[in-house]
Amino acid sequence: MNLAVILAAGLGSRMNSISRRKPKGFIELGGKPLIERSMDSLKSIGISKIFIGTGYLSEHYEAYQDNSSLFCHKNTFFSASGSFFTLYNMRKYIDQDFFLLESDLLYERRALSVLKNNKKKDVILASGRTGAGDEVFIEVNMNNCLIDLSKNPKELSSVTGELVGVSKISLESFQMLCEWADQNKDESMHIDYEKALTKIADKRNIYIEKIEDLIWIEIDTDESYRRAVDFVYPRLLENKDES
Repeated sequence: MNLAVILAAGLGSRMNSISRRKPKGFIELGGKPLIERSMDSLKSIGISKIFIGTGYLSEHYEAYQDNSSLFCHKNTFFSASGSFFTLYNMRKYIDQDFFLLESDLLYERRALSVLKNNKKKDVILASGRTGAGDEVFIEVNMNNCLIDLSKNPKELSSVTGELVGVSKISLESFQMLCEWADQNKDESMHIDYEKALTKIADKRNIYIEKIEDLIWIEIDTDESYRRAVDFVYPRLLENKDES
């Protein structure tokens, strides 16, 4: 695998001030934007091509397009669509298995190396309980493969972990997702990518790889930004995961 896709079209509407002038991927910790952290981490495990699905303030990402290794594609309906539609819009360019990431993540590099070393074709990364307040919980079957996910754990029969936002997706599964989207155009436009994966979970074995003590956070609210600054980023420094 040498391709990664980063979903970065979101408005950042739940952040009062930080993402008004720049997209969430440009939130800085230690003087470095989240998007640069992800790109550096991806390159460290041998990823040579990165696609970014843009939308809100897309010009900030497009400024990185200074060589053939980085390609941006804008979802022009970003304000009225879910994250899956941003991914679906890149279907003409995705021709191989790929890593799939959200743009607003701060995470340990081992998140990527663990996925890379997992031999299964489709893998979603999960963590233990974070108490972040905006968790997406995952339900699995007896083979540790995806059944469903929800922000409300009461909607699930059991909870095995929290969605991190870093996955490995096979080309076959992506093509199946696109076929589902072609047949369900309205729903597919408004659904998030993680919920879209549940639409093919009965046909594809999407394995859940759990790292119980993974250091990570999704920064999509002012509260989560403060948590990142005060707690998560210092832990990365202590863990020597900062470059």
